[in-house]
Amino acid sequence: MAVPVDEAIAALSTFSLEDDQPEIQGPGFWVSSERGATTSPIEYVDVSAYRLSLSEDTKAINQLNLLMREGKEMGSVLYTYRSCVKALPQLPDSMKHSQADLYLETYQVLDLEMSRLREIQRWQASASSKLAADMQRFSRPERRINGPTITHLWSMLKLLDVLIQLDHLKNAKASIPNDFSWYKRTFTQVSVQWQDTDSMREELDDLQIFLSTRWAILLNLHVEMFRVNNVEDILQVLIVFVVESLELNFALLFPERYILLRVLPVLVVLAASSEKDSESLYKRVKINRLINIFKNDPVIPAFPDLHLSPAAILKELSTYFPKFSAQTRLLTLSSPHELLPREAQDYQRQYLIINHIGAIRAEHDDFSIRFASALNQLSLLRSMDGADVEWAKEVKGNVYDMVVEGFQLLSRWTARIWEQCAWKFSRPCKDPVSTESHEASFSDYEKVVRYNYSADERKALVELVSYIKGIASLMQKSDTLVADALWETVHAEVQDFVQNTLATMLRTTFRKKKDLSRILSDMRTLSADWMANTSKPDSEMPAFQQGGEESRANFFYPRPVAPTAAQVHCLQYLIYEVVSGGNMRKPGGLFGNTGSDIPVNDLKQLETFFYKLGFFLHILDYSATVAMLTDVGFLWFREFYLESSRVIQFPIECSLPWMLVDHVIESQNAGLLENVLMPFDIYNDAAQQALVVLKQRFLYDEIEAEVDNCFDIFISKFCDAVFTYYKSWAASELLDPSFLFALDIGEKFSVQPMRFSGLLKMTRVKLLGRTINLRSLTTERINKVFRENIEFLFDRFETQDLCAIVELEKLLEILQLAHELLSKDLTLDSFSLMLNEMQENVSLVSYSSRLASQIWTEMQNDFLPNFILCNTTQRFVRSSKVPPAPVPKPSVPHAKPNFYCGTQDLNSAYQSYARLHSAFFGLPHMYSTVRLLGSRSLPWLIRALLDHLSNKITTLEPLITGLQDALPKSIGLLPFDGGVAGCVRIVQDHLNCWQSKSELKIEALRGIKEIGSVLYWMSLLDIVLREVDTSQFMQTAPWLGLTPGVDGQLVQFQDSEDSPIISLFKSIATTSNPSFSNPSSLRVLSRQAEAADLLYKSNINAGSVLEYSLAFTSAALDKYCSKWSVIPKTGFVDITTSKDFYRIYSGLQMEYLEEAVQAQPSRHGMLGDSIAWGGCTIIYLLGQQLHFELFDFSHQVLNVAEVEVAAIASAHKNPHIVQGLEGLLEAMKKGRRMNNHVFSMLKARCPLEDKQACAIRQSGAPLHRIKFDNTVSAFETLPQKGA
Repeated sequence: MAVPVDEAIAALSTFSLEDDQPEIQGPGFWVSSERGATTSPIEYVDVSAYRLSLSEDTKAINQLNLLMREGKEMGSVLYTYRSCVKALPQLPDSMKHSQADLYLETYQVLDLEMSRLREIQRWQASASSKLAADMQRFSRPERRINGPTITHLWSMLKLLDVLIQLDHLKNAKASIPNDFSWYKRTFTQVSVQWQDTDSMREELDDLQIFLSTRWAILLNLHVEMFRVNNVEDILQVLIVFVVESLELNFALLFPERYILLRVLPVLVVLAASSEKDSESLYKRVKINRLINIFKNDPVIPAFPDLHLSPAAILKELSTYFPKFSAQTRLLTLSSPHELLPREAQDYQRQYLIINHIGAIRAEHDDFSIRFASALNQLSLLRSMDGADVEWAKEVKGNVYDMVVEGFQLLSRWTARIWEQCAWKFSRPCKDPVSTESHEASFSDYEKVVRYNYSADERKALVELVSYIKGIASLMQKSDTLVADALWETVHAEVQDFVQNTLATMLRTTFRKKKDLSRILSDMRTLSADWMANTSKPDSEMPAFQQGGEESRANFFYPRPVAPTAAQVHCLQYLIYEVVSGGNMRKPGGLFGNTGSDIPVNDLKQLETFFYKLGFFLHILDYSATVAMLTDVGFLWFREFYLESSRVIQFPIECSLPWMLVDHVIESQNAGLLENVLMPFDIYNDAAQQALVVLKQRFLYDEIEAEVDNCFDIFISKFCDAVFTYYKSWAASELLDPSFLFALDIGEKFSVQPMRFSGLLKMTRVKLLGRTINLRSLTTERINKVFRENIEFLFDRFETQDLCAIVELEKLLEILQLAHELLSKDLTLDSFSLMLNEMQENVSLVSYSSRLASQIWTEMQNDFLPNFILCNTTQRFVRSSKVPPAPVPKPSVPHAKPNFYCGTQDLNSAYQSYARLHSAFFGLPHMYSTVRLLGSRSLPWLIRALLDHLSNKITTLEPLITGLQDALPKSIGLLPFDGGVAGCVRIVQDHLNCWQSKSELKIEALRGIKEIGSVLYWMSLLDIVLREVDTSQFMQTAPWLGLTPGVDGQLVQFQDSEDSPIISLFKSIATTSNPSFSNPSSLRVLSRQAEAADLLYKSNINAGSVLEYSLAFTSAALDKYCSKWSVIPKTGFVDITTSKDFYRIYSGLQMEYLEEAVQAQPSRHGMLGDSIAWGGCTIIYLLGQQLHFELFDFSHQVLNVAEVEVAAIASAHKNPHIVQGLEGLLEAMKKGRRMNNHVFSMLKARCPLEDKQACAIRQSGAPLHRIKFDNTVSAFETLPQKGA
């Protein structure tokens, strides 16, 4: 069934096509080749219907307009002309026999280009002849034709401007005569075999004269003008019109103003070519007025990279027009390069945008507010039915005024850019300073563009381009909204003038002047809309219009019916006829009151309406006018400098659009940042001009290639800026606030807010007809940068030792916070996913990771061999006594500051923090290790360490066996009567057997030390994991329904079987609520809650890593128990012949304690406290603790020392007996305290007596509820007193 149209339209009106993309780019105009409404689309054919005898004038206008369009195409050919000779190949000597073929090919290539130049030559001759003939028609004393109209005057001026520009281009293009000389040379070579070449040679000679003669077109025009009779009348009319228009500057847009400025010096030269003509000219136009105009504009924009100077034109033309050389006042004007420094400073204040940007900013803000307010009022008016007519007229008139003001603002602003560029081209930088030291010379283009704009000038130019494009976008979007209002206002203006103002004039001023009355009547006839005021009831007319016949004005409906170009053309002509009376020699200006009988007020009304008529056409051609006024594509073109520099193209560093983009990014100016896309509209405008105006595909290709390159660089730089900002923001947020508060320079660590959010929402960037998703490109690039940053951090960690783990965690924390902040504006990949990718830990069956592997490699190669333990501080430090093992490590990767913390200041702050943890490994490092590895990779590392511990025990076995074999067969208890010195000598005698086993001793001590380091590392890990588990338990216990009982056991605090989390989701799932669109999802959540309950409850009774490690070590020692802990055959303790592990360790301990107090490097400084942890743990797990405490050499020596000291003290003698052994005794006491500490910890964490523990096989599989088989206690085997 078909949907009714009304319902479909109503449904469509509910859809919103808007998004949250901000308007921070210029408007996108449709490419159109149609002519605008500023000229008649039907070439003024309808003028004849008004019976004004303007047929000849109209025909001449159409002819001039056609010539003008052709001339612009010729100008495009000349401006874009590039030398063909440079592309021609040069034959080597070996191919000289092919010289004739090369000449023929060269001739054929150059003949195509020369044919275009011949066409220009023929066209300029025809155009000059027709323009001169057109001027001569209006200079005859017996003139019988009407005209020239104002439109006709503009057509003459525009065609003259085209001829001047062609002449200027021909003079400036040095490649054209160069190519012609090659063409003539090849023609001479190839024409030898041809016949009848005389005509071709004549054409060549004419073309050579044309190309080599400066100002050939202007000289030809002068000859054509004065061939029959003088044209001083029309020239003076043109000069008066130009001067008045420039002085009034009313209803002139910048392209029209530049046309007048370019033609005025040429008109003055042509009109003053004789003394008689110059005298009559200066009677109508004072020379001071001309001088003021030329002084106010010393440079005139002509082409994107070429400018004209009125003073230079006058001086150069004076050599070709000898009679003009008498005009000394005009010839003494200074060219731009001749200006004195003070004059140049004054002009610089006039031309540089930076001196006006404050006023422009105020104008922009004020206009934006008032224009938006006018649009809001218009929208409100359109939404109302039966609105008051007068209020509606006022609102629409306000919109019209705002549009006119907007056009004038855009014209002024764009003109400022044109004039600043012309001034910069005329005043190149004299002493450019390059940032690249290897550059010794600079091209001319670099001097006028790259090094001619300071940072402040670039900022001002970016700001102005942004204002222009912003206002253009605002006006372009409202095109359809304001169209009817504009047309109605124009209609009302015209009708009010012709129906009311002219009616009043006819009744008063012109009542007795029949000729003028007839003209005014013609004006009313051709433009009055009488149908607009016939259907209005008298009852609806305003009260003031109900008066008498004389005072009542016509009332008419507002209708969106604007006058045509022909009507405007005729109305301007009729007003001109009324004012001048058709007399071209009338003294004064166009609307001067000299010799006129028209009152001043009426003359002012005619003048105002006359200039309004000219502006109406721009208003009606709304979109084309906006596009013309906001076209800044000229900032890219550089054809003249490409030719003078003899290069194919300049690098992008010399391109002004890219210079502006780069300045915005590099300056990090928060106010400019949102305008970074505006300079890309310069490329859009340049591409449009290359295709539509210049019609050169190669120019578009060059623009496209540069845009591709620039946009790629822009994306890279923009993403770097975004990443740096968010990285710095994150680093600043993570700094300790109290630290910043205490610093006097804390503000340098703060980050100024930047407006990236608007740019990150851009999904439709219009560039050369393409729509680019900036958000998508940025997201893709930022994802890549995050991965590169993680990769860099891991690469950097791999070049450092294990102590850098804290710095790595802090840098990853900063990166993660930056990712979190940036994710608010971009849809980035998950940080955990990127981290797993860079750690090569994405597979479900991969429990290792890059970081875990690096930590294990670092522990195996550097940490365990070269770090020693300080039990007091619970830290591992690098041993200064051990020569570092040569561990091959990659070089430190180089990266930009934003891969660290963002800025140099933040980098230094965090480096200071990292240095606090760089010299040791302790609990902070263990916390970082646990957080970085997580529950997935940490078990793998633990298993790797335990396997390493098992391997070390296996490696230790032959070493211990070698030391056991070398021991004496009998070692008894130390005698007390020998004293301390004697006991030490006895021990030394017992251990002399190891003198030849020094390598075994060192390797055994290192092995025991590494075992102790692993076990203590596990104890630190156990401390950290217990704290983490406790914190997690505190968070999950309320949801699991757990509470501690009286005996410390966990109990359920609910009677029901379900935990609170299950009960909560079950109650939600069973509740019927019609607002839930998908109740099944609640049941899924309930089942997931049950799974979470089981998962978290199973993790509550987590075991101890240290206890697991001790059990694993005990299992690893089981296979060596028979060698290291031999059961006495007699069943009693073997005192003298025992070679168990405790005896070996006791001897090793005695030796390294002796070495610790001798002159050799401290063995304790090499081994640290890890040796005690390793040795005592093995002794404890072998059940030899009491044996060790009884028979340890150091224990026995200390016991002897205590007895000896006590005996000496009771005899009141000085304790000189132990002199020289104080250091050794002190080292033994420290060793005993350390051993007792380790044994007490082991008893607390792994009690051996009656312990129901978990034995572990070598494979790691647990055996539950197995009782350890302990060795017989020493106290049970000792002989008891009285036994």
